[in-house]
Amino acid sequence: MKKPVATALRYLTFAASCTNKCNSQMAQNVPAPVAKKIPKKLEKFGDVRIDNYYWLNDRDNPDVISYLEEENAYYEQMTAHTKPLQQELFDEMKARIKEDDSSVPYFYNGYYYITRYETGKDYPIYARHNGSLSAAEEILFDCNELAAGHPYFHMGGLSISPDNMQVAFGVDVVGRRIYTIRMKNLVTGAVLPDEIENTTGNSVWANDNRTIFYTRQDKVTLRSDKVYRHKSGSDPINDVLVYHEKDDTFAVEVSKTKSRKYIMIESGSTLTTEYRFLEADHPEADFNVFQERIRGLEYTVSHYGNHFYIRTNADKAENFKLMQTPENKTGKAHWTELIPHRENVLLEDIEIFRDYLVVEERSDGLTKIQIRPWNGEGVYYLPFESETYTAYTTTNVDFNTDVLRYSYQSMATPSSVIDFNMKTRHKEILKEQQVLGGNFDKQNYCEERLWATAADGTKIPISVVYKKGLEKNGQNPTLLYAYGSYGASMDPYFSSTRLSLLDRGFVYAIAHIRGGEELGRHWYENGKLLQKKNTFTDFIDCSKFLINEKYTSAAHLYAEGGSAGGLLMGAVVNMAPELYHGVIAQVPFVDVVTTMLDDSIPLTTGEYDEWGNPNEKAYYDYMKSYSPYDNVAAKNYPNMYVSTGLHDSQVQYWEPAKWVAKLRAFKTDKNLLFLDTNMDAGHGGASGRFEALKELAREFSFLLDLEGIER
Repeated sequence: MKKPVATALRYLTFAASCTNKCNSQMAQNVPAPVAKKIPKKLEKFGDVRIDNYYWLNDRDNPDVISYLEEENAYYEQMTAHTKPLQQELFDEMKARIKEDDSSVPYFYNGYYYITRYETGKDYPIYARHNGSLSAAEEILFDCNELAAGHPYFHMGGLSISPDNMQVAFGVDVVGRRIYTIRMKNLVTGAVLPDEIENTTGNSVWANDNRTIFYTRQDKVTLRSDKVYRHKSGSDPINDVLVYHEKDDTFAVEVSKTKSRKYIMIESGSTLTTEYRFLEADHPEADFNVFQERIRGLEYTVSHYGNHFYIRTNADKAENFKLMQTPENKTGKAHWTELIPHRENVLLEDIEIFRDYLVVEERSDGLTKIQIRPWNGEGVYYLPFESETYTAYTTTNVDFNTDVLRYSYQSMATPSSVIDFNMKTRHKEILKEQQVLGGNFDKQNYCEERLWATAADGTKIPISVVYKKGLEKNGQNPTLLYAYGSYGASMDPYFSSTRLSLLDRGFVYAIAHIRGGEELGRHWYENGKLLQKKNTFTDFIDCSKFLINEKYTSAAHLYAEGGSAGGLLMGAVVNMAPELYHGVIAQVPFVDVVTTMLDDSIPLTTGEYDEWGNPNEKAYYDYMKSYSPYDNVAAKNYPNMYVSTGLHDSQVQYWEPAKWVAKLRAFKTDKNLLFLDTNMDAGHGGASGRFEALKELAREFSFLLDLEGIER
């Protein structure tokens, strides 16, 4: 408090503090759950592993559910003293959100489309206006009504028919990313009887306004492997299979070109792609192969006029180049170069307009947007000033416009949606994310781009944000986040919820480690397969850098990662547990060897190009050397909060459950170890926007409690 207070008030504050500390101390005496051991012998290449917790791989076993519930009860008991803090965090994070928010409208095929939220409600409302924003609102879906009675709800894949009279949509009420596609008549408001089950939720319309194409999943592995043709209003049992991808390392997607002329089927693995296409005017015709698959050849296809445009790594173009080819000559032999390969610039994506080609690039770890007039009158880049920003094109569905819509944000600057006139170069900010509550001013925060040196001499970028006035004295609580897999770049972004840490003295940092694609394709290639350990050592070296530069110390450094980033967390706590006071591992992929050997588990076979195939000894040995579950040892581990979802289709719940059980049996410290399982959700956690804030409040309270910060 800034001013002296009455003696009575000081006493009450002191008493409350004592109560919290006493509750915390009492919680330490609560016995942790102990999972029973049922040894399971696993053998490969003469190597025998004994898995005492393999039995947890059965969500239908009452003993499994009982164990998960025991862990949840233990977490609740141990953190009961943080409930007021969790509520305070939730309230302030929610207070920053504009509850009655709406998206910037976009115009498509005669209608303005808007997604909006209403005060106090968890789910979006999808609406449109005919011809003008002043026209009457037409509500397509109120997801709050549809979600009623479901602990989890997600709608995806909304697809409007060309005549604007029907919409196809997918719904998942479990959280396992298994969607049922339905169709709605937008004239009468009636939902048609068609129910297409076991799909990805996505579909596209042919130009006859009757036909949709959609993808179905293998019921066991959940691999998207089949494309079907369906007639609106007909029984799905009569749907026609138009493509079956039989290679279990590939998955399929279906889309429509921006020109609306072609339906595209993409069949892709981590390293290889193959497209098929047909004219949307002739949905019952056969699909033609665009360019047959060649191991290691990746390409994406866009269409405009009488040409296709191909972004590809052909001919050793590691950072990709742009080619074009006539509509009637799609094979690689006919491709001609439009934008050459560049050593230090990653070509990430393109957006085609009538008069302009827009190119999204990445260099020096930052995103850039290039404008290229088709008439050759001069190439230029959009100007960005911050050193910790991210920019990307957003909803650009219209060919015949000079206006590019893009989004910009930095770690201290809220996200903006901007319309940029490519002809006049005039910029209009349509919307900047509002941060309510009255306390936010971006001038109160510092952003930095740092470069740590890895053990092999590689420079690793780190994006950092903290509140001005912070002293680099080694005593600042610091949360270091990273992902580092699949070539996914973790760009610097703004988060209003993160302010709850920054305003309490935290430094927040993102380590742009190898395995992502921040510094180009080689950054990804050097962090996968038999070089995967670079991902882990990069994170450790970034941690040491922040400590050496006095941003923090091991007593105040925390690490966070989810999914494949959870694998990262598992690896670093085995390799360098002494560097971290606490770790948050969300839906962590930690049982690498066992999972990758089981091709019945969803998505496993499609992962071979990322992690390797452990049926080959070199990959088996390498995976085993870093797999977090296999390398748990008798040592001290940091305080750890591990979360999962019972219905997770990406990382099965039993991986974190087994990992926590084994950690409990081996660790030699008395630090906290929590397993928090959402019994109603999957990989993405809770579906409602406010429920998701409650999950975040749990994570933040874990960190703040360890720091002794009670408010």
